[in-house]
Amino acid sequence: MRQGNGDANYPVHANGTVADAIAAVLKREGVEIVFGYPRNQILEAAARIDIRTVIVRQERTGLHMADAVSRISKGGQMGVFVMQQGPGAENAFGGVAQAFADSVPVLVMPQGYQLSQAYVPYNFNSTRSMASVAKHAEPLTSGDQVVPVLRRAFSLLRNGRPQPVVIELPFDVLDQPYQGDFDYRPGKVVVGAPDPKDVAAAAQALVGAKNPAIYAGQGVHWAEAYEELRALAEHLAIPVMTSLPGKSSFDETHPLALGSGGNGHNGCVARWLAESDLLFGIGCSFTATSFGLKIPDGKRVIHATLDPTDLDKSVPCEVGLIGDAKLVLAALLDAVKAIEPQPRDSTAIAAQIKQTEQEWFARWEAKCTQETSPLSPYRVLWDLQQTVDVANTIITHDAGSPRDQLVPFWKSIAPHSYIGWGKSTQLGYGLGLVMGAKLVHPEKLCINVWGDAAIGFTGTDLETAARDNIPILSILLNNEAMAIELPIMPVATDKFRATDISGDYAAFARSLGCHGERVTQASEIVPALKRALAAIEAGQPALVEFITEKETTFPRG
Repeated sequence: MRQGNGDANYPVHANGTVADAIAAVLKREGVEIVFGYPRNQILEAAARIDIRTVIVRQERTGLHMADAVSRISKGGQMGVFVMQQGPGAENAFGGVAQAFADSVPVLVMPQGYQLSQAYVPYNFNSTRSMASVAKHAEPLTSGDQVVPVLRRAFSLLRNGRPQPVVIELPFDVLDQPYQGDFDYRPGKVVVGAPDPKDVAAAAQALVGAKNPAIYAGQGVHWAEAYEELRALAEHLAIPVMTSLPGKSSFDETHPLALGSGGNGHNGCVARWLAESDLLFGIGCSFTATSFGLKIPDGKRVIHATLDPTDLDKSVPCEVGLIGDAKLVLAALLDAVKAIEPQPRDSTAIAAQIKQTEQEWFARWEAKCTQETSPLSPYRVLWDLQQTVDVANTIITHDAGSPRDQLVPFWKSIAPHSYIGWGKSTQLGYGLGLVMGAKLVHPEKLCINVWGDAAIGFTGTDLETAARDNIPILSILLNNEAMAIELPIMPVATDKFRATDISGDYAAFARSLGCHGERVTQASEIVPALKRALAAIEAGQPALVEFITEKETTFPRG
């Protein structure tokens, strides 16, 4: 994880309050944006010292944007979200829980009730209530504790397993004059390396395996271990699949790339997951989840992770390696080369991967090229991938069908060009993620793919994108139903239209200041996308709504 790159000497101005001291800490830690919803005195204090404030339409989206800033910058610009005590903190809870599930560091600073009311029933106490979805939660009880409390918070955010930290700020404390010396220095970022004997055991196992596979997770992103992962895979000619959060950590056009695995996955992932005689998990937790790959029982596993609590948690391993993914891979590559100095020929394994992919895609090609109306969502996403510059794009999905229809087909090229997620699957998450990504990388095309259910949760924050000049592209797949639920709720749908949802979302987007248009014919997919890209180039967010069929099937290998 990267260290913040702020002004290490930024002072607290004369007559400053505790809120001003906190803002000065943020400046020293390299924070460039504070996301929030009033009231919270940090918003005004941050603005006074030229930290950008972005006010969202609902708290959860602001948490999602802060989440993306932390992810895409690898912690260099730590995502920060602040909100009002009581209802504001209550509304934000889901966003904190999502970051916790997906292991993303976010500094969450809810304003708190005044100290005398902090534990009065039934006031919402963020310290107590959010502790279950945070790495650490504590209140700031006096102004003289700003430095130790914030130093502790940033150290926890930047070291070890990345997860949210909650600091509750009673509003009467924020108002107090800041007194005393302001001696805040950003903390250190340290990483650990694995035990050499475990590295040696893992190297022997990998060299001796006849058909190994690598399973790369989000830890490869946080450690920026892309070159080390590629070097190990190429030296031993080992195919690489990724978890959802790990997607784009390995170039998916590389001859050894298998693709990404989640609830939906392609034939290459399915084959090597089943047939490999050794699975090397790097930078992953192997957490059992309905939305990720199930590791077959009895599989030989080497598990390299930052957090020792992951070992044998859901998947038993033969060798465990604890440490930063970059250091683990570097040490393992050295150990492998000591046993086998010359790289292996990958021609045969690459040919197997290519053939498996071709056979799998042949079963889905008709849907990807389908001309009928309503449109196939697979045709929409296929045309999207052929139209944009994938290497200069950051894309994310939403929960449900958009995730499972996009992940198996979209081939990421550049690191962190795909924001994958899924240990918790809150509808509407993708919009905030892609808005945050655009703030970190304004030069890139940033896309979220969502459905008509997801836009109902966070769609009003399209107005935030327009108001704050965040020109993102939203691809909306509108099948006028919660199609993924149709097999689950046939009686409720038949009797009470329980899964029927609809709306004119293109018109909705236009009403909020975005470019918006609706597409019903396959011949209009690409022209509509090009018009949206032109709007984005001119600085306007765009939403293109595609009327699709009620597709309920998705690839499972």
